[in-house]
Amino acid sequence: MATPDAFAPVAITRRSGCDESVHFGAVVGLSSTGEVEFAVGDPSTAIYPRSSTKPMQAVAMVRAGLQLPSDLLALVCASHDGTPRHLAAVRRILATAGLTEASLANTPGLPLDESAAEAVFRDGGGRTPLQMNCSGKHSGMLVTSAVNGWPIDERYLETDHPLQQAITATIDDVAAEHHSHIGVDGCGSPAHVISLLGLARAFRAIAVGDAGSAGGAVYECMTAHPELVGGNDRDVTKFMRHVPGLMAKDGADGVFAAALPDGRAVALKIADGGNRARPPVMLAALRALGIDTSAVEPLVVESILGHGHRVGEVRAIAP
Repeated sequence: MATPDAFAPVAITRRSGCDESVHFGAVVGLSSTGEVEFAVGDPSTAIYPRSSTKPMQAVAMVRAGLQLPSDLLALVCASHDGTPRHLAAVRRILATAGLTEASLANTPGLPLDESAAEAVFRDGGGRTPLQMNCSGKHSGMLVTSAVNGWPIDERYLETDHPLQQAITATIDDVAAEHHSHIGVDGCGSPAHVISLLGLARAFRAIAVGDAGSAGGAVYECMTAHPELVGGNDRDVTKFMRHVPGLMAKDGADGVFAAALPDGRAVALKIADGGNRARPPVMLAALRALGIDTSAVEPLVVESILGHGHRVGEVRAIAP
C-alpha cells in the first residue's frame, strides 16, 4: 500500500497572500504511445481508486451482457449528485430488469447536491440507497446479474459472486496488472487496490479502444453525458465538457483519472485523501501532456474563502 515516501509536494493553498498548506501526492502522465511521460512521486504506489474504478466496473458489466442506452450507461459509471434527474435514471435502469429501488443493497445516503439534499429534509425524508451517489453503479450490477441468472440479493456484493469475479478480471485486464488487494468501498461493493500507473493504463485502454467494444461504449457514454457522471457543478463534469474528448472520473480520498482517445492519460492521488488539490493538479498534469485546458481553467478554481469572500486559492506546483 501507499507509504509516505511515495508522495511529493504537488499543490499549495494560499490565504490572504500567505501560503497556508502544502498538499502531497503522486501523479503519473502517459504519452500518446502509453509510455510514462512524467511522474511525481512513485507511480507504482498501490492505491484504492475508489469511484475512479467505476468505468472499469462498467466495462465488465457490458462485457457480461448489460445493454443500456448511452445516458443510462453513464449513470452506471457515475458518482451522481442525486438530483431528481439522476434518481429517475437509476429507476429506469432497474426497470429494464423488472426491478425497483428496493433491490439496491448499497449504503443509504443523501444526495451530494445541496439543494436536492435540502429538499429531502424539507419533505421529511432521510438517507436511502437510491439517493446515494453509487446507486447507478449498483443498479447496473443488479441488472447485469439478472440478465445472467445470477443472485440479485445482497450476495451481488460478495467477491465470489460471478459479477464481482468478472469485474475483478476486467480490472486486472485493463490495468495490465494483478490487483494487490480487495477491500470494501463506502457503498458496500468490493474495492480493488491497483497501482497509480495501472489506473492510468486502465483509463487509457478504455479511451483508445484497447478495452474492446465494451470499453468503447463506456467511453462514448461518459463523454456524451458528463452531467450524468457527476452533476452540473462538479469538477469532473466541467473537465469532460470543456476538454474535448476527455474521459474523466473522480474518486473519493483524493483520486482523479482522465484519458483522451489519442492515448494521453493522467492518474493522481492526493496523499491525505483531501479533494481540494485534485482539480489544480489535474489541470497542471493535462497541460504537462500538451493538452489545451484553457476553456476549463476558470471553471475549476479551488477558491479559499475568508468571511465568505475569496481570499486565496489552491495552486499546483507539480508536475
